[in-house]
Amino acid sequence: MFRLLCALLLATFLSTACADTDMTPDQARALIASGDRLETIPKATWRQLLTPEQYDILWKKGTEPAFSGALLNNHRNGVYVTAGCRLPVFRSDKKYKSGTGWPSFWDVYNKDNIILKKDWSWGMNRTEVLSRCGEHLGHVFEDGPPPTGLRYCMNSLALDFIPDEPAAVPETPETRQKPQD
Repeated sequence: MFRLLCALLLATFLSTACADTDMTPDQARALIASGDRLETIPKATWRQLLTPEQYDILWKKGTEPAFSGALLNNHRNGVYVTAGCRLPVFRSDKKYKSGTGWPSFWDVYNKDNIILKKDWSWGMNRTEVLSRCGEHLGHVFEDGPPPTGLRYCMNSLALDFIPDEPAAVPETPETRQKPQD
């Protein structure tokens, strides 16, 4: 009887654990769009949804080279969301030029979407910045400007930018409105 119970428990555990690895990219996109159960998206599915560079940064705690990120010199107004889970984390009005080579912010836009965790890797005492679904975004340091004194040093590849206003579409003969008679 004991062996039967153990076998049933093991089978239940394995079927539950393996079920998550079978998530399709479309199923993951639906969860991302809803903002629900993001932590259940398996790493194998993230590999299909992200570029190899994004996957390395977000899920293997990598870092892009300094001064290489597309968002470093972005000066448009809008919201920065995480590249995978699409969680809003920073706003452009809190971004500043730190001179470090990575996009830097002096405050968070939505504190509920950020987790701070001690990081002792590479023999340094740092504070890692994660999204609430577990994505590695970068680190926060206590050498930023007033009023917080913080510098959230983020990887461009860990973020996407959503402008407040969409970019203007240049007028062409196809997009030009025709006068009404």
